[in-house]
Amino acid sequence: MRITSGYGVEILKLHKPLGKTLRVCREAVDWLYPVIDTEWDGLSGIRWEKQRFNAAEKLIHTTKRNKAKYAFDTAFPKMPSYLRRAVLQHVLGAVSSARTRSAESREAAASSGTAAGKEKHAKGSQGISNHYMPVFYRDNMYRKEEDRVFLKLYNGKDWVWQEIFLKKTDLDYIRKNWSGTKAKSPVLIKKHRKYFLQFAFEQEAALTERAAGEQRICAVDLGINTDAVCSIMEADGTVAARKFISFAAEKDHLHHVLNRVRKAQRLHGSRSVRGFWAYARRLNGELARKTAGAVIRFAKEYSADVIVFEHLDTRGQKIRGKNRQKLHMWKKQTVQEIAEHQAHRLGMRISRVCAWKTSALAFDGSGKVTRDPRNHSLAVFQNGKRYNCDLSASYNIGARYFIRELLKPVPETERSALEAKVPAVQRRTSCVYADLKKLSEAAAGEKAA
Repeated sequence: MRITSGYGVEILKLHKPLGKTLRVCREAVDWLYPVIDTEWDGLSGIRWEKQRFNAAEKLIHTTKRNKAKYAFDTAFPKMPSYLRRAVLQHVLGAVSSARTRSAESREAAASSGTAAGKEKHAKGSQGISNHYMPVFYRDNMYRKEEDRVFLKLYNGKDWVWQEIFLKKTDLDYIRKNWSGTKAKSPVLIKKHRKYFLQFAFEQEAALTERAAGEQRICAVDLGINTDAVCSIMEADGTVAARKFISFAAEKDHLHHVLNRVRKAQRLHGSRSVRGFWAYARRLNGELARKTAGAVIRFAKEYSADVIVFEHLDTRGQKIRGKNRQKLHMWKKQTVQEIAEHQAHRLGMRISRVCAWKTSALAFDGSGKVTRDPRNHSLAVFQNGKRYNCDLSASYNIGARYFIRELLKPVPETERSALEAKVPAVQRRTSCVYADLKKLSEAAAGEKAA
């Protein structure tokens, strides 16, 4: 499996040359867009992308055998060839996308019988240059000599090689984690008035192929009050380890910022809190990254083959009640995406199970639970037992995974016999940990017989 990872490194100095380089690249995008848009009718007839790109380049670049139709070389003298081609490729994609969206808009307007959307994408050139970030190709624009990094930057008159300064901790991190991987050309990014070099690393990873009966999994229950509860489980139901992950200080900081948002909205209106909201989103994203990292470290510590999450999808659902802000800020999908990427790098697989009633049903099979009114994290079972609700849910998550994976390859006759002995496994939305134990005992009995 091929995995691509990114890492951004802040550039400490040379902000003026970096700003001039970014500005001239975006000016080149603005200059090229109307040219390519004018010539698109002829370029779009060329079938192959490489031939189309070569034809577009001949329109703007003069060589010994070619006379350019447009004076791009005069407007941007001495621009490095790789950078010019990267800008041209970006503009070709932008024009193609704008033409496609414009055609779709006209078709939709014609089918509906209205004039709405007729000129929806007419101003396609506006805004595309503001998001363009130049690529620094190796040897032509980017050079590395041990711990020294050089970029070819525009100083206002000419393109010259200049050494840039990166943090030693970033260089050590890249050397430690990415020394044996293939590094792609870095991209210059401007964010929050700072400049970064975004590196991309490509590596091959082999995911585990162990059979379900021999696997060890990490079942994860993501929550709002407790960030995550993890349980290391085996196919027979053995729980090898458990862990509660909660970043209390980070959540307290986030809630403090959200309280400031509410107070500022009451006093000054919603327009005055844009900065607070941006800060809160950054804190929330950092909390998601820390949660995913803690889950991966725990799974790696116990050599888990699979990390099992709930399938949590609340898109299109209206969230009401006093906890709606907490639910809106819950970065459940971000945690799973980050954990999936890091797990694949380590050779672990990711799986998801149905989330229905994993917390509402007791793991021991006694039925529905009731929450303790004084401590909402505790569940009271029907037999009187008091247990942590999130930990019970993590047991049920792991059990649903093993029940599904153990029954999937079994022949129909043998599966019917097992389902007759353990009827609860026929309905996956109500399976609990006790059903896995019964299924494991029934399967062992079948093998012994």
